[in-house]
Amino acid sequence: MTDTYTPPKVWTWDSESGGKFASINRPIAGATHDKDLEVGKHPHQLYSLATPNGVKVTVLFEELLAAGHANAEYDAWLINIGDGNQFGSGFVDVNPNSKIPALMDHSTTPPTRVFESGAILLYLAEKFGAFIPEDPAKRTEMMSWLFWQMGSAPYLGGGFGHFYAYAPEKWQYPIDRFAMETKRQLDVLNRHLAENTYMAGDEYSIADIAIWSWYGALALGRLYDAAEFLDVESYEHVQRWAKAINDRPAVKRGVMVNRSWGDLDKQLRERHDAEDFETRTQDKLEPEDSETA
Repeated sequence: MTDTYTPPKVWTWDSESGGKFASINRPIAGATHDKDLEVGKHPHQLYSLATPNGVKVTVLFEELLAAGHANAEYDAWLINIGDGNQFGSGFVDVNPNSKIPALMDHSTTPPTRVFESGAILLYLAEKFGAFIPEDPAKRTEMMSWLFWQMGSAPYLGGGFGHFYAYAPEKWQYPIDRFAMETKRQLDVLNRHLAENTYMAGDEYSIADIAIWSWYGALALGRLYDAAEFLDVESYEHVQRWAKAINDRPAVKRGVMVNRSWGDLDKQLRERHDAEDFETRTQDKLEPEDSETA
């Protein structure tokens, strides 16, 4: 960065900031247009996109169903954040922060809204008594790592990811700053996983699901095309853990839900029944739909 910026006494929004998501970034909240949300037949209505935060919830739903919790059935509706769907009035009613994922649980009266990915994970894990340790010490350890992810991932995503992959120009200072922090976080995980099978010991939990969606994806080369730059292969214990979770059948299903990019056979843009994974991936829909994917 060669130009020096002197901040004004009062910041004003004069123009778009540039970069990939400039058209949807704004300094105010609230709806930009009227749009009701669709409601399907299942108790849980999820409005999301298969970003790392969205993947957390679809993976947990698929894990709950695989574990025999039939009442965890859900409808997953695609919210295209690039098109500003998150600013529709119906979505803002569910999440006033206009971020995916957002959940409505219609099994309660009145229906319960849940927003923020960590809150949704905790809500579902406690509701079904699954993927959350019963032992108080292990539960506390799990909660610590769950909230570690909430506090750490913004440095990976909004920090490193933005400046490395999405900013309008490449600037060394912010890339170096956030690459250093991302590698420090990977080292934190690597040291912990050298002595633990999962984040809370030997028990797979929602902390693993939350952390894997970001750092597992990074370790497996799926985020920001940055695997070589960050030398992710050198974190051997993170690699072992990331690959083990990646091999779980429920995880393989969960990452497909609300996905609208990549290989067509890995895109299940909406999910309403388990059979949809076999019959409604984008490669099996009408040819004209696939051609515009």
